Amino acid sequence: MDSFVWQTSSYSGANADCLEARAVDGLIELRESDDGEIIVRTTPLKFAKFLQGIKAGEFDHLTDPAV
Repeated sequence: MDSFVWQTSSYSGANADCLEARAVDGLIELRESDDGEIIVRTTPLKFAKFLQGIKAGEFDHLTDPAV
């Protein structure tokens, strides 16, 4: 089911410093909430695998500002 409204995580707070997602034409679209000009499109399966990696901590090293 398509949802043309961008969804923002409840973890983002009021600073508009997060990613937004929506489903369009069978794909998942992602953009930055503070600069929505660039949109990344992927399949639901690839997005699900990416979310699994996030939950497993595979990308935690990328959140370190010293890197």
